[in-house]
Amino acid sequence: MTPEQPHPTAIAAGDHKGYMEFAIEVAQRSPPAPNKFCVGAVLVDGGKNEILSTGYSLELPDDNPADPGKTHAEQCCFIKVAKKHNLPEERLCEVLPTNTVLYTTMEPCNKRLSGNRPCVDRILRLKDSIKVVYIGIKEPENFIEQSVLKIGRERMANEGVKVVFVEGLEDRIMEVSLAGH
Repeated sequence: MTPEQPHPTAIAAGDHKGYMEFAIEVAQRSPPAPNKFCVGAVLVDGGKNEILSTGYSLELPDDNPADPGKTHAEQCCFIKVAKKHNLPEERLCEVLPTNTVLYTTMEPCNKRLSGNRPCVDRILRLKDSIKVVYIGIKEPENFIEQSVLKIGRERMANEGVKVVFVEGLEDRIMEVSLAGH
């Protein structure tokens, strides 16, 4: 497991733009490629203002036969917390604080071309802990139609997970996300 990025002390509790800027820094570690986006995610204990985990696209190996396909940023966050607590990802709700917040530079996927479990499904499985997902940008339609992506945002909202767009960083996020295209 890769070591976690230290908590940037300049990020105050509730500074959503600050956490999104940190997620952009994490996304920049993702290897650029023409067939994927470089996405960063930060999982935060909202009550303690502590980073629980960070993740970026392709950070972890895709060696789980039950969940084939490349690893996404949000998925990496969850896997790393699960490993830290020696639990399968499916049991993360047992250890995540009830006010966990997820920041991700690009909206979570609602469909995976690889057959891997979509990040929206992973988040909804943790909806008792993750009540808010802060998003930097909508996913461009390079691989998945916007109608499918919109359904993911609607599913989260309908299940009680609030989706909030953090405005003002879209150009920077898009530039990082499309590295290698």
